[in-house]
Amino acid sequence: MFRNREDAARQLAGALDAWRGRRPLVLAIPRGALPMGRVLAEALAGELDVVLVRKIGARWQPEFALAAIDENGELHWTPGIGPHSADPQWLEHEKYSQLELLRHRRDRYRCGRPAIDPAGRVVIIVDDGLATGSTMVAALHATRARKPERLICAVPVAAPSALERVRPYADEVVCLLAPVSFQAVSQFYREFPQVDDDEAVRVLAAAQADTPSGPPAAGQA
Repeated sequence: MFRNREDAARQLAGALDAWRGRRPLVLAIPRGALPMGRVLAEALAGELDVVLVRKIGARWQPEFALAAIDENGELHWTPGIGPHSADPQWLEHEKYSQLELLRHRRDRYRCGRPAIDPAGRVVIIVDDGLATGSTMVAALHATRARKPERLICAVPVAAPSALERVRPYADEVVCLLAPVSFQAVSQFYREFPQVDDDEAVRVLAAAQADTPSGPPAAGQA
């Protein structure tokens, strides 16, 4: 049980201490992972940015994840589910709606600042937990295409099946808990408040203000 997301991030930082001094790029999956991402980036003397993906929920049961979509429009289906599971016309509309939301969030979160390039960097993608693993798979897949030196998945807790699902997409997976009793991410936090867009913008703006300008030093890319 973690006290809150910040507590979970501090514990993750301990497990990732080997990357301190390499100025890793921490990519948080909004919105819940952003407070974690800032703690992790500060602890590892890294940089913080976001990787934007969205869950595609079932038409009549939005909390049930059919797939996740990345900013390129690629769908990553939950195991055992595929395009046959959704009405094609509804699915196209849902993809369009989610891509529009991702574009809006990119503009709002970055406030006109360009995204940090992960090419040649040690990149740590963080989320507050994995239930199906779909959003993490989408985030890892989209980031891999941008050629990081090393790609790491970091989560405090995950369903064992989700953890196995993401392993092929990362060079390293760091997870503190993978209980067989997993039912939902929130059950492993004493405090698990919603993170809204305003807080996400504040976290990223503060991280940008705290980050030295310029590329990583030689030998630290």
